[in-house]
Amino acid sequence: MASSIPGARVLIESRKQDALKGDPGACFDMGVAHSSGNLIEAHKWFDLAALAGYGPAEKCRANIAWNMSAREIAEARRRTRVVRQVARFSTSLFA
Repeated sequence: MASSIPGARVLIESRKQDALKGDPGACFDMGVAHSSGNLIEAHKWFDLAALAGYGPAEKCRANIAWNMSAREIAEARRRTRVVRQVARFSTSLFA
């Protein structure tokens, strides 16, 4: 487990910029990277990928949600809305 944490950090660093530009694959990768620790962030990134039409993200988001409280899911959805409002994503991806 300890060796996976540095790997997740590397993945997060390498994919974050693409994810913030609206790349659905990068959003999915961000969800994967966060799924072993921060479920709220994982849910948020899987949600963004799913909203962009990245099919596998829907199943991952649902699987993550099983391990979250209603309050955590609400927070993840709030964060998704914030990212969509603040970031300059392509309207074709997040319209």
